[in-house]
Amino acid sequence: MTPAWIVCAWPPVLWQVDVAPHLRLVHLGTRVLHYGDDACLCSGQTLWGEASNDRSAGVAWDWIEVEEGVLAIADPLGLVTNLKLLDSHGKALSDFQVAVHLNGLVHALPWQTEVQRALHHHDA
Repeated sequence: MTPAWIVCAWPPVLWQVDVAPHLRLVHLGTRVLHYGDDACLCSGQTLWGEASNDRSAGVAWDWIEVEEGVLAIADPLGLVTNLKLLDSHGKALSDFQVAVHLNGLVHALPWQTEVQRALHHHDA
């Protein structure tokens, strides 16, 4: 799997939030971390991105298994992206506004299904 945090090294992509529905992110990979103790639940990172001829946008985040089969974003303010979010006038959004928009985007993704798939593959 491509390391999730590599998205920070990708060239920046300008994204106006009023055009958000046109950003189509797909699952690029999920890493599962398990520390060998059966009492410990898993955690990891997942990477989602959109690739086209003229740009490549991505978002990555840490996830945790809070109980068996229940997944959560480890730090909702810790999403990593190469997106530079702009308002309708082209002005950069504040860090808080970026976090709100990215969380909305992430929560619309089927990321938990993909992480569950990675967990099942990891257990096999």
